[in-house]
Amino acid sequence: MYVCENCGQESAKWIGKCPACGQWNTFKEIKTSPQPISKGRGAFSGSGGISDRGRDTAKVLRLKDISSHDDPRIDMHDQELNRVLGGGLVPGSIVLLGGEPGIGKSTLSLQTMLSLTDKKVLYVSGEESAHQLKMRAERLAVSGSPVDDNFLILCENSLEAIFDHIKEVQPELVVIDSIQTISTEDVESSAGSIAQVRECASALLRFAKTSGVPVILIGHITKEGTLAGPKILEHIVDTVIQFEGDQHYMYRILRSIKNRFGSTSELGIYEMQQTGLRQVSNPSELLLTDNHDGLSGVAISSAIEGVRPFLVETQALVSSAAYGTPQRSATGFDQRRLNMLLAVLEKRVGFKLMQKDVFLNIAGGLRVTDMAMDLSVIAAVLSSNVDTPIEEGWCMAGEVGLSGEVRPVARIEQRISEAEKLGFQHIIIPKYNLSGLDRKKYKIELVPVRKVEEALRALFG
Repeated sequence: MYVCENCGQESAKWIGKCPACGQWNTFKEIKTSPQPISKGRGAFSGSGGISDRGRDTAKVLRLKDISSHDDPRIDMHDQELNRVLGGGLVPGSIVLLGGEPGIGKSTLSLQTMLSLTDKKVLYVSGEESAHQLKMRAERLAVSGSPVDDNFLILCENSLEAIFDHIKEVQPELVVIDSIQTISTEDVESSAGSIAQVRECASALLRFAKTSGVPVILIGHITKEGTLAGPKILEHIVDTVIQFEGDQHYMYRILRSIKNRFGSTSELGIYEMQQTGLRQVSNPSELLLTDNHDGLSGVAISSAIEGVRPFLVETQALVSSAAYGTPQRSATGFDQRRLNMLLAVLEKRVGFKLMQKDVFLNIAGGLRVTDMAMDLSVIAAVLSSNVDTPIEEGWCMAGEVGLSGEVRPVARIEQRISEAEKLGFQHIIIPKYNLSGLDRKKYKIELVPVRKVEEALRALFG
């Protein structure tokens, strides 16, 4: 039969356009067995043994009869990873970690598992040999502390063999690196195909839910940036976290895309070093250039991602259009929002940018979605346009509306405290955020503005 790579829709013949998701050229041919597929080998019973799925029965329960106690989360000994997971790893959950080749997925998982000395961990590798993992573990291990005996390595590609070893060693946490290299005998296709990924993930899900052992899956992504395999893979797992970053930068960002046990707005930041990944507890110091005094087109914004505030540097370049159509380019910022802010700057403030090329960049390779970045984007664009630098010691936070007003932003006190902690003397905030704010407890000068013109007047005089 033919199966859609995007949504998993099945068809007896090849179709150009998927009737379910509307994507073109996504149907791939898979081989099916004439006999009904037995799910017995991959399903685990609650006692840890293999059970026949056809005999499993589920009871109907009243909502009030179900206990609502929360199981204690597993501390991963990694503050950034704990924050993204929502406070730690939930027992019995299944987590999918995705990212580009060479970004550091295996390094992150191996480094985290080596620090879990109080848990018996089974690391299943379908891509690397045991010798390669040993060399990497010695490089990542903290000097002077040997690798614990609870860390077990298995180099295997067969799902049935993996389950046999799990039953033998009884691990408390299982890592599969990667799900695209695992295959089951019940499906007659090569490893990494849609049917194989779907069946292996479903079997591992049944094992995690029935045994209470958490499973971490490492997955590849396609050239379009989406997770490889069927879309149902993301629906099966409890949490999807993505490891992002530019290989030309040393920073890596761990972002939660789906989380049934926590918020999806959390962000973890790492720095790639020769000895592994280092947690970045204060990203503001890394995202700010040491010295940008006298440089035009640079503005500092106080942004918030998840629950943590940090100061980020916005860089802009405005030049005369060399060709007929001016270019608009944004790195780390929504380009449609940039076009809207340029229209506000031209219509409400009176600066003509119609025949100018505008390039915008968020320093450090970070992608920020906070609306409070609007004010710093406009300030950086105008600073580059008139070639006048913004004085040192100024930062800002504010959302810009279509009529040119500066709208209030959330959690203004955290933004002000972060700017004050890093030694800034002035911060521009929306005037509406002043209500209920005690100005006396801050040493930093608060500059409230109601319109974009007032903010630009405070910056450039």
